[in-house]
Amino acid sequence: MDTRIFNDHDSLRHDLGFQTAVNRDNELASPATLCRLENTMDREVAVATHRVLVEAFLDSFGKAPDELILDFDATDDRVHGKQEGRFFHGYYNEYCFLPLYVFCGEQLLVSYLRQSNIDPAKHAWGILSLLVKLIRARFPHVKIIMRADSGFCRWRMFRWCERHNVHYCVGIAKNSRLLGTAKSATDAAEKAFNQTQEKQRLFSEVCYAAEAWDKSRRIIVKAEHSELGTNPRFVVTNLDSMPEYVYDKIYCARGEMENRIKEQQLGLFADRTSCHKWWANQFRLLLSSLAYMLIEGIRRLTLKNTELAKAQASTIRLKLLKIGAIVTRNTRRIRFSLASGYPYQDIFWRVVKRLNTA
Repeated sequence: MDTRIFNDHDSLRHDLGFQTAVNRDNELASPATLCRLENTMDREVAVATHRVLVEAFLDSFGKAPDELILDFDATDDRVHGKQEGRFFHGYYNEYCFLPLYVFCGEQLLVSYLRQSNIDPAKHAWGILSLLVKLIRARFPHVKIIMRADSGFCRWRMFRWCERHNVHYCVGIAKNSRLLGTAKSATDAAEKAFNQTQEKQRLFSEVCYAAEAWDKSRRIIVKAEHSELGTNPRFVVTNLDSMPEYVYDKIYCARGEMENRIKEQQLGLFADRTSCHKWWANQFRLLLSSLAYMLIEGIRRLTLKNTELAKAQASTIRLKLLKIGAIVTRNTRRIRFSLASGYPYQDIFWRVVKRLNTA
């Protein structure tokens, strides 16, 4: 187990602020009780917690959105011992888990712990199917786009999307056949660079099917040439927008999801999956996910037009939540005395007022 978590908890369980928040007037659960709670977790709890995440996302819309882009990505979660499900991953060069995340914009929908000895796209199709059903049960006419890097390029998932009116925009790894079909574009970019000595980016599209695919699909080609040489990129999609728009405005925007994963792992300690049992580690990942949901909600609902409107979760924790206070409590009232020199008190009170009316 991660002793840092329980060292913190052993002191925070006596904190009057936390006791007040959960309507208790005595010390909270002990580290041993918290440990027992983690070790009772199972698949049913994980499913129910994910439903909370998705329902909170759907409830955040005042009216039906026109379009939703679901970002899928996997990341490494290094293990801290001989936990259940640990495997060595050659790409990350360490023993780790390989959790699957799904975001829509800045909102988290899925944080699904997986072993690392698997296809990075494993279970993505099933999760996409469940999300589409839940979203369309609430918003039947919304346009849904599934977006991911080349690790999720699986033709059966594309076929499912086409059958269920779901759009996709997914990277596809380079190979000799793709490079051959894009040769005219890459040659043109190289020629233009040789003439101007300036970086060139040309866009085109081709029809392509790998040998195992059921049919050809639209491939967006970005032919780039600079002083470093040729750097082509490929994206498979069933969107009908212009190639440059699909690549620059839709596909490349998926990079923002990596910042959300960093917030989750670095700012909210999603990587403290040091329990021995598998479901206990999934529970810890979900606790971090619920914390992210709360902080993202504060950012989205209360910090608009403030200097913290785009702040990372760690910054919001530091400047709005980790505030020293004196708590006095008696039978009639509870009083929090905050320092008058606190530099963000205007934003703090704005957040409190907006939360009271949200």
